Formats: sequence, structure tokens, C-alpha cells
Amino acid sequence: MLTVEPLLPRRPGLLPTLRAFGGLMATEHNELRFGEALGRLGSLEVRLARRSAEVRQAQKLRYRVFYQEGSAIADAARMVARRDVDAFDAICDHLLVVDHDLPAANLRRTPAVVGTYRLLRQDIAARHGGFYTAGEFDIGALVSRHSGMKFLELGRSCVLPPYRNKRTVELLWHGIWTYVRRHRLDVMIGCASLTGTDPDKLALPLSFLHHYAGASDRWVARARPERYVEMNRLRKDAIDTRKALRGLPPLIRGYLRLGAGIGDGAVIDPQFGTTDVLIVLPVSSINARYFAHFGAPNARQAA
Repeated sequence: MLTVEPLLPRRPGLLPTLRAFGGLMATEHNELRFGEALGRLGSLEVRLARRSAEVRQAQKLRYRVFYQEGSAIADAARMVARRDVDAFDAICDHLLVVDHDLPAANLRRTPAVVGTYRLLRQDIAARHGGFYTAGEFDIGALVSRHSGMKFLELGRSCVLPPYRNKRTVELLWHGIWTYVRRHRLDVMIGCASLTGTDPDKLALPLSFLHHYAGASDRWVARARPERYVEMNRLRKDAIDTRKALRGLPPLIRGYLRLGAGIGDGAVIDPQFGTTDVLIVLPVSSINARYFAHFGAPNARQAA
């Protein structure tokens, strides 16, 4: 049976290499049965990772997308392993989309992982040093203002290029939503990325998000002072909203359609070659039309 490391560092990058690259996954108080399918469309299935080998597959997919396809800079350990790994992998649940018609490399009768999301519940984060997001955004006040609510951090989302379509995205969101309902979670947070580290070149999308998608005072959180990048770079009346929307990454557009708000300030992530914004998505703010597709929230969440 897989278990969580008893002692974990408070920030990524400090876990000894051999333990970090073991790819252990969180099992604490997991109400979902291991191996349980959360949804299926044809040969594609969404479920939680069952064992370390599947977590390693997800890490390999992340390496391919972030480091080989994208602009992330790998250190020596990641280059040798050809996996994207950090200390948070050990305490997170790993949501997978697998293709039963595509065998995993060198693993007979094992379907390939073609999409993944990393999920970290507040109760587990609190026991192991906090959320990954807290390294970029000051979310402490946000969590304190909603002390009666349960937060879920979403991160490390990626999909293999041939599978970047509506079917795969819907399966991932069906899995997330099932997870949210089973654990009776109230708020989803996480970092979402714009490609590039020059905020002046990202003036249009950053300004659009600032003027048109900012979180309300009740839900806002700021970038950490030492990493704060101003998003208000263009006047509101100078923004071409259609062009700005077309230029947003599909993941951010999807969050906005669901009802997410954007935090105050962006953060440059030099390792991944991105400029990150904070996503805050209370379950109570999700557009009701999506409930018909994914299922209504629990009564407590809808309040």
C-alpha cells in the first residue's frame, strides 16, 4: 500500500533526489476508491493514479509538455530522469486521463497517461507545509477569511498534443468535479500560466484579466510583495477584448467560463518561462449551466 512520506520539506526542491523521484502519491483520508473510474469516453478513462508507476507516467508527460515542448528549464536531476518532479508530488492526488488503446512505453497491458492534473486538499497541505501556490501568492488571508470552507489546489495541468480537444478536457473536469463533490470541497485555487516572462509583451492579456476578470474583494488575494508584477498595463478603454480573449491560454479561458476570478498581481516563474496569475474559483460561483453536465454541487457548497 502506498503511503505518504512521514516528514516532508516545507518547499519544493529540498526533498532528497531519490525520495522525490519515487513519485509517491497521497492516500490520506481518500474517499475515492483506488482504481475507481470517474468517467469514460470511448477508449479514454479518467481516474486517480493507482500506484507509483502511474505517477511516474504523469511526471514524464509533464516533462514532455513543460520542458521539451515548452520553455521550462530542467535541472540536472530532471534531465537525467526525464520527469517533472517536486516535493508536492508526494502529498498530492494525481488525476489521470488514460487511453486504453495506447499502451504505455515499455509497460505491457498498461494504458498510456495522456492527460493529468495535480490535486492537493487543504487538510493535507496544512499538515505538510502548505500549498504550492503560497510560494507565489499570499493566500493566507484568503483562506482565513473563509475558515469554514475547504480549499482544493489545482496544478500541473497538461495534456499530450494529440489529445488537446474537448473530449479530454471534459474528462479532466468531470474527474475534478467528482473529486470536489466526494470530498465536499468549497473553493478551487491554483496558478495558471501565460507563456513568456516579459510582462510588457503580455500587456494585453494581463490588462484584460485585471480589468474584466478580477476576483471580488471577498475572494481576492495578492501576489507576494517580493514577486508582485503589475497587471494593469493598459487602460480599460484601450483593450481589444476579443483579441485579448483569443490570446488567452485555453486553460485560463476555461476557468473564466466556469466563473473563476483572477488575483491581484502576476508572478514571473523563470524556471517554467511563464508569467503566472492566481485562479480563485468558489464552487458557489460556478455557472449553473455546467451543473447539468457535471452534476449539481452539494447543498452546503451551493449556499
